[in-house]
Amino acid sequence: MPDTLQSDLASDAVASDALARAEFDRLSVRGRAFLGTRYAILGGAMSWLSERHLVSSISNAGGFGVIACGSMPPAALAAEIAATQALTDRPFGVNLITMHPDLLDLIRVCREAKVGHVVLAGGLPRGEAVRAVKEAGMRLICFAPALVLAKRLIRGGADALIIEGSEAGGHIGPVSLGVLAQEILPYIDEVPVFVAGGIGRGEALLAFLEMGAAGAQVGTRFAAASESIAHPRFKQAFIGARARDALPSVQLDPRFPVIPVRGLANHGTERFMAHQADVIAQVMSGAITREQGQLSIEHFWAGALRRAVIDGDVENGSLMAGQSVGMVSAEQPVADIIGELVDQACDVLSRRGTGRTTRLV
Repeated sequence: MPDTLQSDLASDAVASDALARAEFDRLSVRGRAFLGTRYAILGGAMSWLSERHLVSSISNAGGFGVIACGSMPPAALAAEIAATQALTDRPFGVNLITMHPDLLDLIRVCREAKVGHVVLAGGLPRGEAVRAVKEAGMRLICFAPALVLAKRLIRGGADALIIEGSEAGGHIGPVSLGVLAQEILPYIDEVPVFVAGGIGRGEALLAFLEMGAAGAQVGTRFAAASESIAHPRFKQAFIGARARDALPSVQLDPRFPVIPVRGLANHGTERFMAHQADVIAQVMSGAITREQGQLSIEHFWAGALRRAVIDGDVENGSLMAGQSVGMVSAEQPVADIIGELVDQACDVLSRRGTGRTTRLV
């Protein structure tokens, strides 16, 4: 091939890539502006995982890290925020559970630490909590499981929404992201809407951006990142898993509700099924009350997530994972994961520009 032709092709490739990245930035401009970040990619708030190291790494790589407060008391959250701020000067948020008994104190901690964004998760936020976030000048992000609730949350003061499909890890709703996106994205333009659940490649991220999403929340891929404090056995379980291995918890009897949680099946999953059957039999025989049986079922997994994430007990602990776990093929630095997602999306846009056929892989 003549040198001039090679040079022209190389120049065309550079120009095509530049145009693709400009288009990707255009599609995500609303999300980037809202978050104050280079990329409109949020880290999912994962208990025991979304702490100072992972959160700061996501933010330093151009994404938006989110601390998972979980059951932390106010003093512990204050310390975690301060430790994160010592590791990054870029924006990050805090995820608070609406049922936390000290919710208003936790919001106060965020305000005093000058956190810019608060995510209220785990149910519809109470009015007093919304007011506390808004009066502090922080931006409020809420989860919307349906269109009618999305509109209600916006009227109530939400500055942005996350719609999370059942493909996600941890506590899940009943509807897939593909359906939620079609139900909600065409009808909500008052605030940015971020998608979550099953996002493991850049092609999917691009598809939702083109549907009108402002950006995406990614959790499972970051769980096995180099900067994640998860035990090596926990990460290896993710690397070796397939999408079909991430299953929702099973409820044996509707009289004894089980909150659906998606995770990797293991020996603990089998024991939980046997535990449910045993508890139900005890209630039916009159050995224990129905209330005692329900509590026993609900407490089965107490401490199980920590046992898996921190202690590495991947046989009996809770391996919360989304179906995108099948796309976790190695332990990677956070910056590489974000770069890979962006490159995959831009590659689609670049190939379109050259007229080549593209497909979702």
